[in-house]
Amino acid sequence: MALGAPRATAPGRTPDRPGERPARPGHWWPAALAALPLGLLALASWYGRHVRPSADEWCFLPKVRDDGVWGLVDTFWSLDNGRLANGLLVGLYAKFPVAGHQWYALISGALMLTLLWALVAALLRRTGVSTPRGTPLLVAGMILAVFLFATPNTYKTFYWPAASVSHTLAPVLCAAAAIPLLRARGRGGRIAAVAVAAGAGVFMGTLSEEASVVSFVVLGGVVLAAPLIFAERVRRTVRIWSLAGMAGAVAGTLLLLASPGSRNRRTRFDAESVSMLAPESLGGALRGYLEILGTVFTTWQYLGAVAAGLLLGLVGRAGAGPERSVFLPVRPLALLSLGGAAFLVSGYLCTVITYPVFGKQVVTAERTWNDYLLLYVLLLAAAGVLAGRRLRAGRTGRPGLVIAVAALTCAVCTAGLAVPLVDLGDRMRVRAELWDRQDAYLRAGAARGEKVMPYTPTPVARMLEPFGREGLRKWPAGCVADYYGLERVTYAPRTP
Repeated sequence: MALGAPRATAPGRTPDRPGERPARPGHWWPAALAALPLGLLALASWYGRHVRPSADEWCFLPKVRDDGVWGLVDTFWSLDNGRLANGLLVGLYAKFPVAGHQWYALISGALMLTLLWALVAALLRRTGVSTPRGTPLLVAGMILAVFLFATPNTYKTFYWPAASVSHTLAPVLCAAAAIPLLRARGRGGRIAAVAVAAGAGVFMGTLSEEASVVSFVVLGGVVLAAPLIFAERVRRTVRIWSLAGMAGAVAGTLLLLASPGSRNRRTRFDAESVSMLAPESLGGALRGYLEILGTVFTTWQYLGAVAAGLLLGLVGRAGAGPERSVFLPVRPLALLSLGGAAFLVSGYLCTVITYPVFGKQVVTAERTWNDYLLLYVLLLAAAGVLAGRRLRAGRTGRPGLVIAVAALTCAVCTAGLAVPLVDLGDRMRVRAELWDRQDAYLRAGAARGEKVMPYTPTPVARMLEPFGREGLRKWPAGCVADYYGLERVTYAPRTP
């Protein structure tokens, strides 16, 4: 018997086509294969114990210590950037200074995996597709693994909490807002799903401008293309849900833009004098975006998402007839074209709104890519599912061989992601040892009554530190002194 080949029709199931038997639910290999991305996520979470504060967090910590979480929220609104939801999430981990940073990777990783797992399972349920145990977890695990670790800077994507809440966790929360709609039963469930979409939109508007842009583009596409995708009986509900999410995102974004903090931020970065719609700004954003796409499209580890989707498409079987599905018969070319257009448009718009702040450095600000890269990874997985369905419908003579190749691809991609992750973990460990030694030294000096003490930068993954090369002072230096109760810190070439 070939790997993954069906054996018997389960009671109550209908085949995908005459003569085809649905997959046997007792297959063990999807659950075993899911151990690969889950093991990688577990390793990455274990490395999280080496995370220490840096960059913006030097200023968050004393603020939360002195004024609490809501004090930081007020600072974000009044002075920093206007992101109320962002201030709340940052305050929650900054409330537990070093421990909050160390546990962030584990907690956020588990949360994102759970949400993506629930999303995949809800999609399968609403489409009436049955799969062997462990398949939804395998797909969710591979999607999250490539999303977090295929990026050029995993530290800023996953380990730096200040960036993760804005650009990594945010798009996952956006995707998860669809779960209540997919699981809605009856009028009350649909009303609740619409309310969740509106609330999530407002929350996202004050958490991440870029994630809001992606959501707006995707939901707008759903409203316009609903007749091509959804069954008529659910089309009106889907459109209302999408419009509610769009309205919430607009309301949250307007609230953010009207805040004193947002105005201060635009002034600080001189963004008021640079119009996003100026030809030179649009052209610079386009050049930067094309360079970003060149990096993304040549990162081979993203094939892991395609392979996971391919496995799902090969083993998934219709569970109870086509009338249960909320989707129209799949048109692969149209569906992927719409998704690809949404990705390209939203990615460019995200680059446009960040260009006045980052300029040409938008190409190296990899954390800001993540807001639209999750959509890219989801599209790759969807492409794999559609390819798997086509291969199955084409009566391929060796389904076990195709499944084996896809499984091997998942394994190779996981290994390809693990190598740089292990190297990053080693560098994080070295930095943590230096940081802890210096932390003890500064605390001891402050306890003795010292007012001015030397500080040595301990950078990792191009993170900002209070001093650059040759002692060039940077803005967090005053916050470092405040954190330790000093008047100021001076540059030292070596850790005391």
